[in-house]
Amino acid sequence: MNPEYSTARGPGADSPSPSGLDWLAGGGEMGKLIRAMDWSRTPLGPVESWPQSLRTTVSLCLSSTFPILIAWGPEHVQIYNDSYRPICGEKHPQSMGQRFRECWASALPAVGGVFDRAQQGEGSYIENLRMFLDRYGYLEEAFMTFSFSPIRDESGKVGGLFHPITEVTEKMLSARRTQALRTLSERLGKAKTLQQIWDATVASHDDYALDLPFLLIYQLEGTTAHRVGAAGLATGTPAAPERLETGEPQAPAAWPVARMLQSCQTEQTDALDQRFGPLDCGPYPESPTSALLIPIIPSGMSAPLAFLVAGVSSRRAMDSTYRAFYEQFETTVTTAVSNVRAYEQEQQRAAALAEIDRAKTAFFSNVSHEFRTPLTLMLGPLEESLSTGEGLPPAQRERQQLIHRNALRLLKLVNSLLDFSRIEAGRVKAAYRATDLPKLTADVASSFRSAMEKAGLQYHVTVPDQLEPVYVDHDMWEKIVLNLISNAFKFTLRGEIEVKLALLGDRVRLSVHDTGTGIPESELPRIFERFHRVESSQGRTFEGTGIGLALTQELVKMHGGTLSVQSTQNVGSTFHIDLPLGHDHIPAGHIVSGSAPAGPGTLSASFVEEALRWLPGAEEALDAAAPPALTAEAPAARAVQSQRPRVLVADDNADMRGYIRSLLEQSCVVNTVPDGEAAYEALLEAPPDLVLSDVMMPRLDGFGLIQKLRANPKTQGIPLILLSARAGEEARIEGLQAGADDYLVKPFHARELLARVENAVRLARERLERERQAQERIELEQQLIGIVSHDLRNPISAILMSTSFLFRLGTLDEKSAKVATRIQASADRAMRMVRDLLDFTQARLGGGLRIDRRAAELQHIAWLAIEDVKLAHPERDILFEATDMRTGEWDDDRLFQLVTNLVTNAVKYSPAPTRVTVRLTGTQDEAQLQVHNEGEPIPPELQARLFMPMQQGSGGGDRSGRSIGLGLYIVSQIVRAHGGTIHVVSDPGVGTTFTVHLPLRG
Repeated sequence: MNPEYSTARGPGADSPSPSGLDWLAGGGEMGKLIRAMDWSRTPLGPVESWPQSLRTTVSLCLSSTFPILIAWGPEHVQIYNDSYRPICGEKHPQSMGQRFRECWASALPAVGGVFDRAQQGEGSYIENLRMFLDRYGYLEEAFMTFSFSPIRDESGKVGGLFHPITEVTEKMLSARRTQALRTLSERLGKAKTLQQIWDATVASHDDYALDLPFLLIYQLEGTTAHRVGAAGLATGTPAAPERLETGEPQAPAAWPVARMLQSCQTEQTDALDQRFGPLDCGPYPESPTSALLIPIIPSGMSAPLAFLVAGVSSRRAMDSTYRAFYEQFETTVTTAVSNVRAYEQEQQRAAALAEIDRAKTAFFSNVSHEFRTPLTLMLGPLEESLSTGEGLPPAQRERQQLIHRNALRLLKLVNSLLDFSRIEAGRVKAAYRATDLPKLTADVASSFRSAMEKAGLQYHVTVPDQLEPVYVDHDMWEKIVLNLISNAFKFTLRGEIEVKLALLGDRVRLSVHDTGTGIPESELPRIFERFHRVESSQGRTFEGTGIGLALTQELVKMHGGTLSVQSTQNVGSTFHIDLPLGHDHIPAGHIVSGSAPAGPGTLSASFVEEALRWLPGAEEALDAAAPPALTAEAPAARAVQSQRPRVLVADDNADMRGYIRSLLEQSCVVNTVPDGEAAYEALLEAPPDLVLSDVMMPRLDGFGLIQKLRANPKTQGIPLILLSARAGEEARIEGLQAGADDYLVKPFHARELLARVENAVRLARERLERERQAQERIELEQQLIGIVSHDLRNPISAILMSTSFLFRLGTLDEKSAKVATRIQASADRAMRMVRDLLDFTQARLGGGLRIDRRAAELQHIAWLAIEDVKLAHPERDILFEATDMRTGEWDDDRLFQLVTNLVTNAVKYSPAPTRVTVRLTGTQDEAQLQVHNEGEPIPPELQARLFMPMQQGSGGGDRSGRSIGLGLYIVSQIVRAHGGTIHVVSDPGVGTTFTVHLPLRG
């Protein structure tokens, strides 16, 4: 039977009676409970009758901070302390004094054995024991670490059991759940598809079944959710349907999916037994009654891709740590889904890129092949005309040679594209034959010697005297050598280039070394990518398709060799080609017999001729290559200027420079340069009327030239027209936004170029004429105001001298003296107005006030100015506060004017009884001047234009003095001329403060 509690207790009921019960003192809340209970109704009997062994044990239990329970007597009546009380849950307080086996009947299957052994006198210690406790109205999974120790009574027999215990449920559950999630994450990390994720999640259910008794996985497709995985529940039942319709929130469904989809958050559903009836689900006999609907929203998606229906254990309440497990479970699955989606997208991108790559290869192959037909039809008649047209006029021959050169260049580019596309498509059939590689290499390399000499470069070709035959395709090897030498020549502006062939064991190495601009380290991994160009490299030209090195690498691979590069920026580069000796690496069907062709083919001539076009002055021979003169519509025929405009042309292509020169020189003075840096130097030396600039050029491109041009005040007004092969509206807008005056796309018509040049020159000259006229008007206005001011000063000065003379005579009576004083004050104001007018003219029309800096002490200047204002306003209280100031470099006259204007303004717009305060402070770098008055505040709308000319204040104070509203404008101009700042703060009830910051040095 359970003990009953006393409801009528005396004054000392809360503490032991003085009759020998001091051992029950203290003990916290459980001590109070024990003292309040009627123990006579329990098998233990009244407290006074308890044996000393029980008293001692209970006293020890109550004083301990460790969870302890005592089970005493044959009935094992339990007594416990405050620390043990949470273990009892909702069984407390009835559990105090209750029989142990009755209270903990649910735990006896786990602890009954050790409990019985303890009664026999055998103690025990158990760690992390899993048990099920009925302490909250249901069987709850729990973990305990405890011991049972026998307590001997006065007879020496076991009178009771000492039971210290620690609950470790949270620790054990956390470890179990963490391990389950870790295992699941490892399995999901191997998944490559969504279905593999669902299958791995289901297959791992045994690892987390104790915490997640069942799991359903649904993947969303439109308004239908399809079941793609299930564990712990039989499929096809009402609780695990194959599909769920989610389109209508009110539509009946096995699970409330619509609510979860609307919130995109985890939703808990309870009373599953009412929704589905008892679920046939482990791991416990009790059916789960709750589940969570968990959305799976991968990164990059705003709506769920799938969702989980996760059961909640029937033997664990949903607390914060349990919910955290579900959140981690969701994160694990979502992360795996995101990774798989990213992998699938990457695979799709790779497949799409491969398809694009194949399409691009086919496109270049087809286009390159089709280009050859019209080029052949162009080159054939041209070559025939040049070879038989000895009677052609020189200009006509030069024009045909220009067309022929550029048609050959176009053919070379087309052939490179065709070669590359054929290699990628696997349609190249090489013919390898035993070749005297030193001789062939030397012959091909020597064709560049004339170009090297004209460029001022040292050129070395070193090959061994003898070498066993090497199997190469003759034409391919020529392209390999020419591409590497041409690349070195393009990026080597000074120094040397060396071509070296050497034997290295079982292979032969070709090295092309230069002292050129080098390759940035970050670009080296991409240097052999097709169409990749190192934009920051400075070479002789930007011409090219960007496939030369990529093509070279493919040709080397076809020979079984390797191509590598070593490079240091601004030092140079070395390209190495290693070819294996013998022919074991070459397919037998591609080896041909017979001797190789003697010497290099015609390809060398085209490479060398193109290289020569990159050299400065290469366009001089093209000056006559002009089309028929457009005399009827030439700019010279329409121009009205007496002087021919000067045009500077910047382009790295020699033929293009020569062609533009030939178009413009009939009406303009034309100067040509090969890059933007040379153009900038030329226009600094002799500014032209117009600049025509290509966009892509070595050293400094067109955009860089615009930037330097516009940043220099001396050149920012020179008009510039960009010439570019980049067509389209975006390219044109980019050029105009960069600062170009016009943008012309290549190829352009000659008449269009002439018209745009004429228009740009005309607009530039009109602008210069307007600026000249405006400057003349300014100078005229300055002269006029100067004359007027001078004429005004003369009579004013006469008035001032006359009044001063009258005062010195001392013969004026009081009335006359007042009149003379008024005349003198008016003349002073007039003189100040004239001075302000002159300053205004200088500031507005002369580009700002001119100041004369010299060492000056602002403290002394301010004191003199304030004293001057005091003389004019002896009735006003003006306070001057100043700290020690460093000497600065200022215009002392202008600063005197600044302080005078600010203090006079403060006096003018504040009531007579109030004080004007002037404070001067300073730092190591600047001085700060503050002028404060206590007048009415300046309205906000007036503050915005306070420092503009012709503005007059509307505050209170003395308004008798009239002005033209230039005082504060002049102050702001003085501050600006000294590199300082000024601002004003004006508040009701406080007044107005002007603050000036002046740097000590200009």
